[in-house]
Amino acid sequence: MSNRYDAVYRQSINDPEGFWGEVAEDCHWFKKWDKVLDTSQAPIYRWFTGGELNTCYNALDFHVDHRGRGDRLALIYDSPVTQTIKKYTYAELRDEVARFAGALAGKGVTKGDRVIIYMPMIPEAVIAMLACARIGAIHSVVFGGFAAKELATRIDDAMPKVIVSASCGIEGQRVIAYKPLLDEAIEIASEKPEACIIFQRPQVEAPLTPGRDTSWQEAITSATPADCVTVAATDPLYILYTSGTTGQPKGVVRDNGGHAVALKWTMKAIYDIDEDDVWWAASDVGWVVGHSYIVYAPLFKGCTSVLFEGKPVGTPDAGVFWRVISEHKVKCMFTAPTAYRAIRREDPEAKLIKNYDLSNFKILFMAGERLDPATIQWSENNLGVPVIDHWWQTETGWAIAANCMGLHPFPVKYGSPTKAVPGWDVRVLNPENEELPTGEIGALSVKLPLPPGSLPTLWQNDQRYIEAYLSEYPGYYKTADAGMIDEEGYIYVMSRTDDIINVAGHRLSTGAMEEVLAAHPDVAECAVLGVEDSLKGQVPVGFLVLNAGVTRDTNEIIQEAVAQIREQIGPVAAFKMATVVKRLPKTRSGKILRGTIQKIADKKQFKTPATIDDPTILDEIKTALEGIGLAGARKES
Repeated sequence: MSNRYDAVYRQSINDPEGFWGEVAEDCHWFKKWDKVLDTSQAPIYRWFTGGELNTCYNALDFHVDHRGRGDRLALIYDSPVTQTIKKYTYAELRDEVARFAGALAGKGVTKGDRVIIYMPMIPEAVIAMLACARIGAIHSVVFGGFAAKELATRIDDAMPKVIVSASCGIEGQRVIAYKPLLDEAIEIASEKPEACIIFQRPQVEAPLTPGRDTSWQEAITSATPADCVTVAATDPLYILYTSGTTGQPKGVVRDNGGHAVALKWTMKAIYDIDEDDVWWAASDVGWVVGHSYIVYAPLFKGCTSVLFEGKPVGTPDAGVFWRVISEHKVKCMFTAPTAYRAIRREDPEAKLIKNYDLSNFKILFMAGERLDPATIQWSENNLGVPVIDHWWQTETGWAIAANCMGLHPFPVKYGSPTKAVPGWDVRVLNPENEELPTGEIGALSVKLPLPPGSLPTLWQNDQRYIEAYLSEYPGYYKTADAGMIDEEGYIYVMSRTDDIINVAGHRLSTGAMEEVLAAHPDVAECAVLGVEDSLKGQVPVGFLVLNAGVTRDTNEIIQEAVAQIREQIGPVAAFKMATVVKRLPKTRSGKILRGTIQKIADKKQFKTPATIDDPTILDEIKTALEGIGLAGARKES
């Protein structure tokens, strides 16, 4: 039986220009496009060529000027680390943004200039992003507290006219001064910004460099509010850097037109969010989720977005998510599975949920890493709402696959982010660029052209874009994820293509093994990776983090875990080694640093990743591996 999802999906694939042209009518344009899809430079495609608009106008002014919704709450800032809650209506946020846009203009920033934003999760970060969009400047947000050397590489690549930062960030109980890191990065960088604007937080007063630095507070006092500047749909809105295999980060570009069209449409189609709803993406503005779903998509839609400065545990406890959902009447939340695994570890019986009224809460979405069935089931059982996995990447900007709750909800299949979202023509390919049959594991790829809102290229490097994403499978975008599609069209993302390990000639998914281990009642989270073996080529090793309060003998738990893999995947997996660790090394966004663990296990030289949440964890991992006879790697100097 046909349903709305099927009809919409078919149209998006068979008639992309007609489909996206119709969707685009929902945005505000100063000049309508000449062509929906420009194929003249294929395999680089551009959407809505000839069209003119302004992203900030669509996010703020449109709701005030055309919808009469200036009094509607746009942003709720909730910071348990500073005991602060602050709310902005659309009119208030527009006025703040216009004033800071004027401050940037006062520093000489004009259309096409770059501005690096190096800030914590405070409203000023959102204001700075929207202010850049307002005057046609291109922002590049770098995660607050990022290492100076990594910040310097982004300064050299983006060549910003101005850097906007804050005096400090707060990570749990730690206050991290940003200004010393910023000063060091500027010292290292070859390209120097003309000016820096520093938001002074009460926790730390940053020293300002005369002639270069101005406090945010001073900058806005003398600023004249700026109006929205018209930009081309194909002009860049932002650059977001993602790690590159060469050590040089890739600058993912997002354009103004396709971005606004696609993201506004996703709020209802995927997340079932309407104008009067409260939405919460518990991420960081330094990551793509923060760009797409803290700032832009919810404001395009005209709903209320929650900006949260805190952690899922420890600020103050594992009930903070439930407090935020209850207090602000959140309808739908989007976060990473690692956040819920942390909550489950601290409060395995979910006792803290009982302290809050979650009657307004309807849907939980997760993405960013593999969502194991154990985490889904724990969340479903304790929250009583649908728990939806979905799959996307920094490069794509929004979901490739999801259970589109605003079109037609499908039954959840554990381990699958459901079906391809309209606009995404997903195929499974073998190394010869041939499509594989249903049920076979291969390289998950997207037939070109990619839909609006995805990356059109890399910053000032079309050739690297083609080489990195489009050359291995001509005619397709390489996701670098491995998986399969079943007979009902459900997509299964098994692992990154480099996480498929070869055990004595058998290609096995480490993600499938993680699913089995995560189902153990004492396991809060886990990771499996392949390490070198002289006989079998590679063998899997498991890392188990146990639930809080587990007092059983760890050797017994490990033996049970090994038996589970043998029973559910088979002896072919050769899974015999596992170790219990207190925690796993992760990026600040919650992704497990499997590659770094693998280098430690394989006795290869490694460098501490700039994105790591806590570098001391690597010493714990090394000690644990030594306990099972594997570690021996050394850090690069």
